[in-house]
Amino acid sequence: MIANKERPTQTIVVNDHQFCIENQAAEVYGGAVHYWRLERDKWDDILNKVKDMGFTTISIYIPWEVHEIERGRFDFGEINPSNDIDAFLTMIEEKGMNIVVRPGPQINSELTWFGYPGRILNDPDLQALNAQGTKAVLTQVPRPIPALSYAEDKFFEETTLWYDAICPILVKHVYPNGRLVAAQVDNEMAFFFHVNAYACDFHPASIRNYQSFLQDKYGSIEQLSEVYGQNYQSFDEIDAPRRFAATRKEEIPWYVDWIEYREMYLINCIDRLAKMMRARGLQDIALFHNYPHPLGPGGAVSGFTTPFHLMGLEEVVDFVGFDIYSRKELYDHVKTVVSYVVGTSRYPYIPEFIAGVWPWYLNPGELYDEEFVTKAALMHGIKGFSRYMLVERDRWLDSPIRRDGRVREDHAAMFGQVNKIMTQHKFVDLRRQSDVLLMANREYDRLEAASVLISFPGDFLETPTGFSEYPTFMTTSEQPLGFEEPIQLAKVNWFTRCYKGLTEAGYGFLLSDTALAPNRWQQFKAIVVGSFEYMNTALQQNLLEFARSGGIVILGPQIPHLNEHMQSDNTLASALQNGEAQANSETVYMVGEGRIVHLRDLSNANQAFTTALEGLDLIRFSRNDTRLDVAIHRASNDSGHDSGQLIVFVANPTGEQINAEINLGVELKSVREIWEDRDVQTNGQTLNESLSAYTIQIYECAL
Repeated sequence: MIANKERPTQTIVVNDHQFCIENQAAEVYGGAVHYWRLERDKWDDILNKVKDMGFTTISIYIPWEVHEIERGRFDFGEINPSNDIDAFLTMIEEKGMNIVVRPGPQINSELTWFGYPGRILNDPDLQALNAQGTKAVLTQVPRPIPALSYAEDKFFEETTLWYDAICPILVKHVYPNGRLVAAQVDNEMAFFFHVNAYACDFHPASIRNYQSFLQDKYGSIEQLSEVYGQNYQSFDEIDAPRRFAATRKEEIPWYVDWIEYREMYLINCIDRLAKMMRARGLQDIALFHNYPHPLGPGGAVSGFTTPFHLMGLEEVVDFVGFDIYSRKELYDHVKTVVSYVVGTSRYPYIPEFIAGVWPWYLNPGELYDEEFVTKAALMHGIKGFSRYMLVERDRWLDSPIRRDGRVREDHAAMFGQVNKIMTQHKFVDLRRQSDVLLMANREYDRLEAASVLISFPGDFLETPTGFSEYPTFMTTSEQPLGFEEPIQLAKVNWFTRCYKGLTEAGYGFLLSDTALAPNRWQQFKAIVVGSFEYMNTALQQNLLEFARSGGIVILGPQIPHLNEHMQSDNTLASALQNGEAQANSETVYMVGEGRIVHLRDLSNANQAFTTALEGLDLIRFSRNDTRLDVAIHRASNDSGHDSGQLIVFVANPTGEQINAEINLGVELKSVREIWEDRDVQTNGQTLNESLSAYTIQIYECAL
């Protein structure tokens, strides 16, 4: 990782799905405790009860809003004893627990001002603007607030005052002198939930940064003018698109460049804040960021690509995760988000993982929802998490520990059971077994984001209409733009069919997107990616190289003949034309040591993938009911684990009981369900269990 290359003697290293302290994989099983919201004389008792549940780490939001008395003056316990963050950190260390801090500047935490002093939000110089040039507003409880522009230098100058005050306190506790091992840089950067492309940020400073981005990308105004089909004399002439009005494919580059800039905006802001934190003494701990939880699979429907760019952000911080607040009925949401983080991030971590809910959460579910969602996250490969919230307080309900220190025993038992199982069975050493990578195509996700027609403001609540700030088939343009069909809509259907087809066919697969570095592809035997009339030249070349080196590329429904600038490009098409078609197949082409499979039709995706991957030695399972899902985990080779054991998750994510028969393709000597701690009868390679509605079983299998 880049951060660790810069710090070769670093004692905290995050890489290869592990958070290592002194070369030992640490169990980062943490939860949030908001010291400033609790009576100080309750701290000790509450921390003891958190530790009793098996948590190893305390996660702490530190609010600028709470500590600042007036500009440049702060209260760290001198006025309000509960504001003594130094004492709170010391108490955690005395109990032998690690610490993760989140000093903002934005923290949300259901605070009225999202963690900022009111003066920051009220400064018109710092307020982000929408496409109409007026103030961008975030709708939230208890009152709407202005979104801030992180493009404005003045914002960072103000943040300097806060960092200069809080970082010296934090440095005292940095490992190895203390137990502070990680810090979050800002919180849920998403333009203050203005995910919609034309909702934010059109601040003059942002437009200047956009123009600089274009200059860096194209090098000369002549090159940009050629791509845009215009005759610009200067980059200063170029304004960002304020709404989607394209009718021709040649107009796409202008719109998607704005979307790409929005990705870089978020990365550059976090980079600047991270450098400020490192310069103030936090250079020897891991820095990370949390994206807000997205929606489901495949582009903006999934929400895990643009404006988020996990791979780009991990160039400037050590790891990145998505927050998860979900219910048992949303199994596929949890699966896709987690599978994406596992397939993409250095360390699969949930920075905010549901434990109780905010009072305005619609359909919050019950404790069993949290158990089911937790098992689903572990099933698909999560290695660490922070429960939000472990201790109840104002504007939060149903946590395992009440604000006065009383314990909800059933909640504490469930969270404790999770920590116990992960520790006893060394989940930190396990790896989810997957041979196939399903990649969302970021180019088409950018097109979908750009072609949204309705500009919803950032909305922390659900909109009255039920629409989301994310583009969907209900809000995206249906213009074909000169293509055979509207790619911005068709790509969602293609990705969804691939996801369902691989699941039903029983292949172990992970998710990522086309920004993933090609050297990371090599851990997979097959890559699946959407392909329409145009595709980035570099991506076409990378797919060819993967096939030539022995990999399998499955793409469709079309072979591209244009590049990202809508100029002729037959990189893939020429290679396939010159390649040798596999016998008795019009869609399989031998390329180097591998092959490229062109799937034109996925109406029967299960069979299509079974045929496309036929003859390969891939991790695969079978079951008697395709509504069931299975994930297989095995310890890494250097972990010291027994190589003859598997951890196998079987999920029934439906509202009906299913009598399950699961064939893992290997002989099973013995099987034990570890959540309920009971032996399970097996028949050779088959598990037979009756799974109640919304059930996930966890089996330790001896081979």
